Amino acid sequence: MGRYFHSEVHIKSPWHQVVAAFWQRYPNPYSAHVLTEDVLYREVTPSNHLLSRRLLTKTNRLPGWAERVFPAHMARAVYVLEDSIVDPQTHTLSTKTWNLNHNTLMTVVERCLFEEDGSQPSWTKLRREAFISSAVYGLARPIQEFGLARFKSNQVKAMKGLEYALSKIQTADPPAHLHGDQGETSEKHKPLPPQATPTPTQKPKQFV
Repeated sequence: MGRYFHSEVHIKSPWHQVVAAFWQRYPNPYSAHVLTEDVLYREVTPSNHLLSRRLLTKTNRLPGWAERVFPAHMARAVYVLEDSIVDPQTHTLSTKTWNLNHNTLMTVVERCLFEEDGSQPSWTKLRREAFISSAVYGLARPIQEFGLARFKSNQVKAMKGLEYALSKIQTADPPAHLHGDQGETSEKHKPLPPQATPTPTQKPKQFV
């Protein structure tokens, strides 16, 4: 069945600043697990939408019990693809991310929507949802529980990283603050530590 996560937070910063911080959030003190980021594709459409595809390389530390089950030579790097669409007319940024490898062990698909807060135009609303699944027979449930816990922990770090990027953009203002409820139901290549990444061979056909 998999596990489902959703959250909604209100960022006390205008949408255009949050979008700028989104592109500049790596590296930051809270993203040690993010090794590299590369832009694979970028296009401005005739309707003035910015389409982007990025490849992120992240570490994949397994829990102690999994270390005893899975092979020691199993790769610890996870390649994550991120598609995004920026619509400056509606003030929305929508993203979809998913892992390219270790899919049998666990697949995590995340969708985010950054939009101007209707009740507070100077704020930005972030809606996030994720679906975590595993195809490992007999161990799917504990793996999904671990994946959900890891995802929640990483989202806390992600929001702190976004705050950090916002604080660098807002030279006169303090870092943005976040509040909300969470429930279970120049950038071609930034100078992060080197890591081998797959080479794209063709232009992507679909975006979120």
